[in-house]
Amino acid sequence: MQLVVARIGRAHGIKGEVTVEVRTDEPELRLAPGAVLATDPAATGPLTIEAGRVHSGRLLLRFAGVRDRTGAEALRNTLLIAEVDPDELPEDPEEFYDHQLMDLDVVTKDGTEVGRITEISHLPSQDLFIVERPDGSEVMIPFVEEIVTEIDLEEQRAVIDPPPGLIDDGAEVASARDAAGAESEGGDRAAGADGSAGADRSGGADEAAGGGPKAAAEADGTASGTAGEGSSGAVKGDA
Repeated sequence: MQLVVARIGRAHGIKGEVTVEVRTDEPELRLAPGAVLATDPAATGPLTIEAGRVHSGRLLLRFAGVRDRTGAEALRNTLLIAEVDPDELPEDPEEFYDHQLMDLDVVTKDGTEVGRITEISHLPSQDLFIVERPDGSEVMIPFVEEIVTEIDLEEQRAVIDPPPGLIDDGAEVASARDAAGAESEGGDRAAGADGSAGADRSGGADEAAGGGPKAAAEADGTASGTAGEGSSGAVKGDA
């Protein structure tokens, strides 16, 4: 299974480095030197990571064969995709990959149907479940421990205890992407597979290599069993 683990941003300096928007909870694994990643668009890759470092809280990568700013700029907005075993599970039992959470039924503690998870948005501050309601509208549910009280993969459901107003009509959002765009450079999208990014119920996904409550939010698209910042019940990216 292919999962998006990062999106390449702008060039940094003149020696071929690029900034990277991390979409995995395990950047130290998915975005380590030597990793060979497929790309979207496919013609850009595959790309081999030659070196990586964190600068001002941002992950910088350099790829084999890319030696100057012009080459680095040509990679801008390219999605980096890792091949992941669909049966692979996060080490932390309280974490889940995005693809495990997609299509789960969302219900309140008293069993009231809310809708179905159609997307997981990994924002700097926290992760969100984008839930499609029976009438076709959408509502955003913060993936935090206080609200998402249970993830039951066997029953294929997520149980929530929403505060007043969260799932009322006034809280419905016409487009999850509009909201996500206000806090993030881009949404998570898997090229030719399930999109994923790292997140956890604690509060938010970490964008630095090796950082984050659940460094697995990378390409795997992982999320944690319970809600917290973004990864206490961390959502792992795609890989």
